Amino acid sequence: MATALITGASKGIGKAAAEAFARAGWDLLLVARSRQHLQSLSEDLIATGSKVFFECIDLSDPNQISEGIHNLLSNGLEPSVLINNAGVAWTGELAAMPLEKWNWLMQMNLTSVFQICSLIIPLMRRNKGLIINVSSHAARNSFPQWGAYCVSKAALERFTKCLAEEERNFGIRACTLTLGSVNSDLWESENINSDFDREKMLSVDQVASELLHMASQPDSQMIDDLTLMPSSGAF
Repeated sequence: MATALITGASKGIGKAAAEAFARAGWDLLLVARSRQHLQSLSEDLIATGSKVFFECIDLSDPNQISEGIHNLLSNGLEPSVLINNAGVAWTGELAAMPLEKWNWLMQMNLTSVFQICSLIIPLMRRNKGLIINVSSHAARNSFPQWGAYCVSKAALERFTKCLAEEERNFGIRACTLTLGSVNSDLWESENINSDFDREKMLSVDQVASELLHMASQPDSQMIDDLTLMPSSGAF
């Protein structure tokens, strides 16, 4: 049975993806900050017949990641698919952004992905694997008040491209799911000031379905990037 490691799994896109993968018969390794949410979700998913293990890791703290991932992998499952979904945003002028917030956002959206990939890739080199990094169309556009987010996603997109080239000979595939606005818990963060119509956004279940579709491609092919936008064109 295939195994997926999903970050940001306790709510939003990550939770919906975990549920979709479990229904499809996958085993799961889940990462998020909330033990309560992970415990509840894991109990529900185990009822589907999947093996499910989780680890509470605050990805904004680079010192937690190595130990946390090693603890997660000590349960005996090795991921054939890694989905780097966890991410954050901050709205405000770039020139007025506190350095602390900049470093926090870059750690969450970019550096933590680098750290996790560095830990998982040596395992994948033995049996091949797929890495899906959840990106945004902000990687390719410039939006006022969203500058740091745009920068982090642009860097994530280029990181993924370079990683794909470096790991191709080991049978590891790396790709991006590029999203327009998604109606998730992200919009409830105190770091975001927005009045977008969430009803016009993509649903987390739509995104989860596409993640499962990308993860289900045979080893001989991959979807290099899949861009999913709401038909309304909402940011």
